[in-house]
Amino acid sequence: MNINATLFAQAIVFAILVWFTMKFVWPPLAKALDERALKISEGLASAEKAKTELAVANKRVDEALSQSRDEAAQRLADADRRAQAMVEEAKARASDEAAKIIASAQQEAQSLVGSAREALREEVAVLAVSGAQKILRREVKAADHAEMLAELKTQL
Repeated sequence: MNINATLFAQAIVFAILVWFTMKFVWPPLAKALDERALKISEGLASAEKAKTELAVANKRVDEALSQSRDEAAQRLADADRRAQAMVEEAKARASDEAAKIIASAQQEAQSLVGSAREALREEVAVLAVSGAQKILRREVKAADHAEMLAELKTQL
């Protein structure tokens, strides 16, 4: 065979191969590459969109957390104020109750002092009468005895 005929036959086979590749192989490959490029660009766009949505969501979360912290601080302050008011109210009630107890104790003490004085008067009167009996060495009548006791009570 001749080298020119071989070269010519190879050129024809190559041309057929190029034509076949351009007609049947290249369009599906180009289509697949275009679809892949479209998917990649859509993925990048959705990633960028998700990134901005994430930033917005993070901002909302930070605002919500800040608001929650403020509300919690306000509630704690309110609770502290209520606790202080309750403590002050309890102190006032305790002070009032203490004053009542003290007044009651003073009144009871005065009553006890009065009854002790009365008992002491009666005892002194009895002793005075018995002392007078011993001095006089005679017995005093019951009516006279009661009258003397009454007089001594009023004098004491």
